Amino acid sequence: MTNDMMQLQGLLEKSADADVLREMIGFASQRLMELEVQARTEAGYGEKCSTRLAQRNGYRDRDWQTRAGAVELRIPKLRQGSYFPSFPEPRRMTEKALAAVIQEAYIQGVSTRSVDSLVQAMGGTGVSKSEVSRLCEEIDTRVQALLNRLIEGEWPYLWIDATYVKTRQEGRIVSVAVIVAVGVNADGRREVLGMDVGASEAEAFWKGFLRGLTHRGLRGVKLVISDNHSGIKAAVPKVLTACWQRCRVHFMRNALSYAGRRGKRVVAAFIATAFAQDTAAAACEQWRRVADQLRPTVPKPAALMDAAEEDVQAYMSFPPAHRTKLHSTNPIERLNHEIKRRTEVVGNFPNEAAVRRLVGGHPP
Repeated sequence: MTNDMMQLQGLLEKSADADVLREMIGFASQRLMELEVQARTEAGYGEKCSTRLAQRNGYRDRDWQTRAGAVELRIPKLRQGSYFPSFPEPRRMTEKALAAVIQEAYIQGVSTRSVDSLVQAMGGTGVSKSEVSRLCEEIDTRVQALLNRLIEGEWPYLWIDATYVKTRQEGRIVSVAVIVAVGVNADGRREVLGMDVGASEAEAFWKGFLRGLTHRGLRGVKLVISDNHSGIKAAVPKVLTACWQRCRVHFMRNALSYAGRRGKRVVAAFIATAFAQDTAAAACEQWRRVADQLRPTVPKPAALMDAAEEDVQAYMSFPPAHRTKLHSTNPIERLNHEIKRRTEVVGNFPNEAAVRRLVGGHPP
């Protein structure tokens, strides 16, 4: 179990470097340098042939300052003659073209045409379509490696949520669910643990997603936080040995929708007194007292409180220092907003693979 005095709010703000754009710039640049050297030597790396014009002689390191940050280049060296890539030269817009085409490749399914345009913008010549296709496949491989990596250690807290994007299927535009899981481990490190795309948020889909996480090594989950989706609620106890926390913010919205325009402030103030209690016992007692007080005048919010008491207050059995982040899906909302910001630029994705590439390849 995590340290009871852990400041979860600060720990949740810790995350690994998510600047995948910079990594992809470095990755694509390295591949392009290898292709340029191959064209100059007329032989591939380690290839023995009579047409070879020069031998390779290791690498030299150089930092390339780009708009996405510093990119570390390993520039190939030749025994005869010299080689220096064309794209880091000053007063050239190749870096901007590189970043733009990589982004375009993400959102358009990493088309060979886009990457070929990138090669031409950088002054490269003689790159075949098969080489461009292989470059795209290697980028997809990196994304898959990220999404299928092993999950090590224990992850006491898990937030799961979904957002919807539009994609083409058999000539039609349909909405698909992009589901994301974010966890905090025993050391307080926050990480995006998984992502998937599906037709809906049905129970079977959520069960498959959670089982995929467990097969990759997810363990030690004690609390799962989400909105009140029936598929999630049904799937969690069947896959994980964990409590389920219904998002308190979503619950309040549901309760206030039954209170009427004039009664919203009163109902919100009453329910807030239950959330202000220091112990689980006091919170339960106040919760029932508030429900009884509301029942004569606004029976629907009171009935909602009766049904949701256990789910909304599950977080109260955890350390007080953690509760401010455990009672809602707010820690994952910023991630959803970032996903929406990126996907709305695209509009309609050409296929689900393009959705996975954009969302899975650039976790915020």
